[in-house]
Amino acid sequence: MTIADLKPGQTARIQSIDTRLPGVVRLMVLGLVEGADVRFRHAAIGGDPLEVSVFGAAISIRKEQARQFQVAGASAHG
Repeated sequence: MTIADLKPGQTARIQSIDTRLPGVVRLMVLGLVEGADVRFRHAAIGGDPLEVSVFGAAISIRKEQARQFQVAGASAHG
């Protein structure tokens, strides 16, 4: 499962990251790192980009980039 597979309100922990796609390392600098909990907030009309929360900050990422972040432990968050 990747960040792109999460549904609005779900939280999961980043397990691994494929850094080959341009821009992924920049997202890691913003806090999307292994072990971080990420919450899917919502997607724009058409499904791209996605907005996620990590360490209290909201970050918009392209769906293609979100697929590079493997996550586990997805759960609903109230």
